[in-house]
Amino acid sequence: MLISAKLAPTFDYATLAEFWTAADEAGYHAVWNYDHFYGLGTQSQEHEAPTLEGWTTLAAMAVLVKRARVGCMVTGVTYRHPAVLANMAITVDHISGGRLELGIGAAWHEAEHTGLGIEFPPPGERVARLDEALHVIKALMTQDRATFDGRYFQLQDAITQPKAVQQPRPPIVVGGVKPKMLKVVAEHADEWNVPGADPELWSQLSKQIDDNCAAIGRDPKHVRRGVQLFVHPAIDGQPEEQLAKIPEYEDRGCEHVVLSFYQPPSRDLVETCAPK
Repeated sequence: MLISAKLAPTFDYATLAEFWTAADEAGYHAVWNYDHFYGLGTQSQEHEAPTLEGWTTLAAMAVLVKRARVGCMVTGVTYRHPAVLANMAITVDHISGGRLELGIGAAWHEAEHTGLGIEFPPPGERVARLDEALHVIKALMTQDRATFDGRYFQLQDAITQPKAVQQPRPPIVVGGVKPKMLKVVAEHADEWNVPGADPELWSQLSKQIDDNCAAIGRDPKHVRRGVQLFVHPAIDGQPEEQLAKIPEYEDRGCEHVVLSFYQPPSRDLVETCAPK
């Protein structure tokens, strides 16, 4: 079982840097942040938490984290053209020396789209955009010149150089739970991660991925299965309750747990939660 650690960039940079370094030294598989422009605070302070931009902080993380893999869980497909995102991802892969995990999803936070004037299509269209975006990203990362004629994105003899350190490309991690999203997972993802689903629901969703892979002739073993568990260090006993759930997920075929800390954990808690 792989164990990773995540902290949103809703804290000052010094706090983030301390967490990244502590998680790296404690032996976590990967260190993650997230991709939002409005902070996900408490209900009374929703959207008001100061939030640093996800990919620029990820580049800084890639320098400070020396051993663990790094990633953004997950990038919203609506925020950047996929050709721009592909170049960003390749850049971070070089900065990290080939340790990037490319997390991406269909985006869901309507308030930040509305507030910032970013188009927020209906769910089905966002999933269709994600599917096209992944075709674009994979083509740019693996082809000398890429051409793509989609409904939402087009390329014409597009060049992206250099290529990533990881070959043929960095692993793609897709987050999602809805039926159309799980079809995108089966076609494109190297790993699937779902936030907060209980073990029974997680198992049902994982089975849908198996079925979707079978329908397109892909070996389901090529999609690593993960879950994101939310950890609240400020609540007595809650971190221990979350850790106690891990064996049940593992029994159901989960291979990767991302512990998403809602408050910066102490170094002692980082080490307590670390893989043994």
